[in-house]
Amino acid sequence: MPSEAFAVTSAEGHELSGALELPTGLVRGGAVFAHCFTCTRQARAAVSVARALAARGIACLRFDFTGLGASEGEFGRAGFATDVSDLVAAAQAMKERVGGPVLLVGHSLGGAAALAAAAELGRDTVAALATIAAPSDVAHALGVMKGDHDAILRDGEGEVSIGGRPFTISRAFLERMEAASLLDLVKEMRVPYLALHSPSDPVVGIDHASSLFAAAYHPKSFVSLDGADHLLTRAEDAEFAADMIASWAKRYLPLRADWPMPEEGVVVQTGHGRFGTEVHTKTHRFLADEPRSYGGDDTGPTPYDLLLAALGTCTAMTMTMYAKRKGWPLEGARVHVTHERDHRADCEKALDEHVRVEALNRAIEVLGDDLTEDQRARIVEIADKCPVHRTLEGELHIHTRSSD
Repeated sequence: MPSEAFAVTSAEGHELSGALELPTGLVRGGAVFAHCFTCTRQARAAVSVARALAARGIACLRFDFTGLGASEGEFGRAGFATDVSDLVAAAQAMKERVGGPVLLVGHSLGGAAALAAAAELGRDTVAALATIAAPSDVAHALGVMKGDHDAILRDGEGEVSIGGRPFTISRAFLERMEAASLLDLVKEMRVPYLALHSPSDPVVGIDHASSLFAAAYHPKSFVSLDGADHLLTRAEDAEFAADMIASWAKRYLPLRADWPMPEEGVVVQTGHGRFGTEVHTKTHRFLADEPRSYGGDDTGPTPYDLLLAALGTCTAMTMTMYAKRKGWPLEGARVHVTHERDHRADCEKALDEHVRVEALNRAIEVLGDDLTEDQRARIVEIADKCPVHRTLEGELHIHTRSSD
């Protein structure tokens, strides 16, 4: 997926460093990912979810909270309220970028921040919200901070260890964490909500998900991340969560009405990747791309794939229609089409060294044990009658004009 730097200015004036994951095609909506406690935007869950959303047309911003990763500010003097403020600023920036409400996704304490931000922002800015392994009370995060909390409250600041890393935190940091009432905020929230949680999470127990789910209003959904750990360190767990969120989010981030849907033919529009291109028919949309070996993102078939597919699908449809009309016991057909770029066949054009002759090679397998040999031969013969075949071998002209 193409990615670009995306900076957000916090309410305190700090620059928050972010990466915006973009679809290779067009953008249908936007999302913001809030990472877990003391993590960064590079966490596996953040990257997996952001890229899965981008693959479905949802541009996703993953950013570092104040004082973490590449963002400015002091983590130890920030606290939960600052995380919420950072997320509010990021959501508003993404709304401005994509022109509409965005999806919020939060992991662990980032999920708690997303819940609080959604309650503050409402449906004007937040289209929907998904949390992964979120605690139902912010003070729960204090349990992972190893240190003398009483001394910090007495002296004004002190050192703690979180995940084996040292952090200096202030008295205000602890007090803000203890004072936050998350469930009260969730009861005020009026946005569609998806909770994802592992029933065996050793850090934030499943009872937290139950409390959040009970407090939230409908529409709300729950997905069990069976067997996953708290940080989704296994790639398959992160990818499963990403797929669930991306599929669920489609309901709340509908395709924008200004996308081209032609009455006839197709409309092709460039996207954000180097070669990513979106194809729009009257009723369908899909991506075309180039493989990574050519510098593409491999998010869709290549132009030549589509050309070969046009011949192959039309061939299969034509043979099936013919066999059904005849009442023959055709069970199916398999058509393999390849492209030969320098075909020197026995034809007049091949005699001219300045003319490159190309060929499409088509191998047809007719399926059906009860077919006679004559029926099989006739079905293969009828393949040459398919409309796309006739178009490609006919006197084809391409007329180009500017629509400006």
